[in-house]
Amino acid sequence: MASLPSTTFTPATFSSAKSPSLAPRTVASLAANKFSAYPSPSSLSPRALTVVGNPVPGLRSRTSGTFRCFASVLTPQLKSTLDTVVNSHKVVLFMKGTKDFPQCGFSNTVVQILRSFNVPFETIDILENELLRQGLKEYSSWPTFPQLYIEGEFFGGCDITVEAYKSGELQELLEKAMCT
Repeated sequence: MASLPSTTFTPATFSSAKSPSLAPRTVASLAANKFSAYPSPSSLSPRALTVVGNPVPGLRSRTSGTFRCFASVLTPQLKSTLDTVVNSHKVVLFMKGTKDFPQCGFSNTVVQILRSFNVPFETIDILENELLRQGLKEYSSWPTFPQLYIEGEFFGGCDITVEAYKSGELQELLEKAMCT
């Protein structure tokens, strides 16, 4: 049996510059969708990996051979800030847009469900900061938005929220949350 050619990954340019430090923020300013203290993704240095050789004989790559990877964007400071936000409000929705002007049909669906229960909830617009958006994906281990948190715990996205709404589970959970 013939041996397969090896694939070598060589690191491209690595920037030694550290990302800007994260200034302390108040929960009130975070709830007001002001995550501007966090660096934008363009200020982070990507790690480019170049594929040398063909990893599988006969397989053609549809890519150019250079891949950009980012290190974890969920810094300890961002995690601490997110912990503070989700634990400071009984119901928090990280969404595209705002509750008054949703920028996505899924976000709008969850907003309408929450409004139907007449419960107070905070919204954070994840479109305002790419680092926040990517960090939340790691924080919740959930790849899509919106993301609903109830009493500091990740509840789910749109599909889970709709199913829980239909089954009555969401109403029970929100009633319990409002009583504590």
